[in-house]
Amino acid sequence: MSAVGHSPPPFFKRGPAPLAQLIFFVTLAIALLFIDLRFHTLEWVRFGVATVVWPVQRLAGMPVEAAGETAQYFSSLATLQAENAAYKKKQLATANQLLRQEYLELENKRLRALLDMRASQPAVGRVAEILYAARDPFSRRVIVDKGLQAGIEAGQAVIDDIGVIGQVTRTFPLTSEVTLLTDKDQAIPVEVQRNGLRAVLNGTGAGMMELRFLAANADVKPGDVLVTSGIDGVYLAGLPVARVSSIDRDNSYAFARIYCDPLAGVERHGQVLVLGKREDLPPPPEEVASDKDKSTKGKKFKKRLRP
Repeated sequence: MSAVGHSPPPFFKRGPAPLAQLIFFVTLAIALLFIDLRFHTLEWVRFGVATVVWPVQRLAGMPVEAAGETAQYFSSLATLQAENAAYKKKQLATANQLLRQEYLELENKRLRALLDMRASQPAVGRVAEILYAARDPFSRRVIVDKGLQAGIEAGQAVIDDIGVIGQVTRTFPLTSEVTLLTDKDQAIPVEVQRNGLRAVLNGTGAGMMELRFLAANADVKPGDVLVTSGIDGVYLAGLPVARVSSIDRDNSYAFARIYCDPLAGVERHGQVLVLGKREDLPPPPEEVASDKDKSTKGKKFKKRLRP
């Protein structure tokens, strides 16, 4: 029994009201957020929690990672098997050419020796990587990571696994500047692979090239492949360069407008091959004849001066 005028004590001790607790903790959270954002006082707490929780996170993520790696393994295995089967089919399809290649090379050497022709120059070179493009927005030039120390010289041809990319135009001790075929000031002598028609291919500066000064009735068709002719002494003969994309034959003009797309990855690839410098070509017969004429004229003039 309780005393008169006094209520019995509660069975459980009651704390603050729930609303007061909510207001207190919300205010504390806002204050901590403001202090941490302003003074970065809880960085060490965050680092400690991250260090402690990291093993737990790794353990929790291991099943997901294992499942993903397993799926990737089987997917890559299936892809490799499909690529291997495709390569085997391709090898079988070209087996005849592969078996006859060595025989054809030997036969070519014998024919050249029989006709007393110069042997084809080997396409040796040095692999280089494109670092960045030149700063001039109106030119198509790139910088590669090989220079004078690697034996690179101005004038050497640059190719990739498909065809010609450009030409080395400037060398530095550790880098070199390569002018791409699509540069507006770049020109390369080519010939049509189908019929051997020789021409000069010029860059347009917009990712394309143009065959200039060809007659309107020239035997050139869309889809024709253009290869290097080798008559300039810079590029080896037979290197793929471009493919004819469109031809504008206007009878009011004497020349046709022939546009071509480069075959090689002129503005795509990161690795290129800088070919070795070609051997010096013999002087043209006209120059030799003119030199002989000059020497004979000089001798005759001296004979005339003699008493």
